[in-house]
Amino acid sequence: MKKAVWGACATALVLATVSCGDTVRQGQASSYLIVSAIEAASGADPAEFGSTLSSDVVTVVDDVPTVFEDLGRVTLLLAMKDAGSASSPTVPTVNNFITVDRYRVAYSRTDGRQTEGVDVPYAFEGAFTATVSDSVSVPFTLVRVQAKREAPLKALAVNGIAISAIAEITFYGRDQTGRTVSVSGRIGVTFANWGDPE
Repeated sequence: MKKAVWGACATALVLATVSCGDTVRQGQASSYLIVSAIEAASGADPAEFGSTLSSDVVTVVDDVPTVFEDLGRVTLLLAMKDAGSASSPTVPTVNNFITVDRYRVAYSRTDGRQTEGVDVPYAFEGAFTATVSDSVSVPFTLVRVQAKREAPLKALAVNGIAISAIAEITFYGRDQTGRTVSVSGRIGVTFANWGDPE
């Protein structure tokens, strides 16, 4: 009898733990964000966005070595946790709209070398304001000028080495009732002293 009671208690505890984990991971908001796309553009050619970034650590402009920040662009979609049915889908109200107010960029390498300021640029946070009611596409800074002026990127201007990395961008916000929401996406970045456009 004791074993049966203990087993039932253990099962209830496991289910409660799983439920709490899901709640923490998904947040309390009734709506959530989806990263539909992350694109990037070199600061030397900021109108040309692509699915990966070739980040030039130094660009020669009119015979002058110049450092540009690189841009990212994210497309965010709003979705409801309770989607309703095909015949009667749940429609977001103003309370469900999510305002994103900041983001964080962190870099990693697939070879296991992860020391910031040695193997990859330092992670950073940036301000960001966009309210998502359906779909929105917003630019942001993906690689800061400061990163290209300090280790490990500064050395790439002269040593001919390239660093292939993954940038993970996490966007943070709240719905209009104050409940927190976050979502992440990734994009490949190769840092090097790339050939300069003519």
